[in-house]
Amino acid sequence: MAAAKELVSVMHMNDQATALLPIVLKNLRPTIVQGRAEVALQYDALIPKFTQAFQGRVSEFSDAIAVVYARNFSADDLRTMAEFYRSPTGQRVLQKLPSVTQESSIAGQKFGQALGEEIRKQMVDELRKKGLDL
Repeated sequence: MAAAKELVSVMHMNDQATALLPIVLKNLRPTIVQGRAEVALQYDALIPKFTQAFQGRVSEFSDAIAVVYARNFSADDLRTMAEFYRSPTGQRVLQKLPSVTQESSIAGQKFGQALGEEIRKQMVDELRKKGLDL
């Protein structure tokens, strides 16, 4: 567990979680606001409150991530990964990871939507060929 906690620290997981919070809040905004200006103003006003509350809980996140790493890797693996993340290349990976993660998520969503639509069309065509009314 100590090696996992060290890795999580070297990976700056707390910083990564903190960097993701504005993205989460931005993505939640349309769902909650739903185009209502008065709700938008109140939502925006509450962001500092939620940011501060989240900051108080960041250690919960890093502890949970450490458990995941400890469960999936040996102590030697964890130490080797920590060495990598201390290297210049590892530091660049950590610096770029939030934007890479966000861009990858968007790419995955787009791919999933396109694939789902393609499968839906093909499925409907196949079911119609079998005489089903869709």
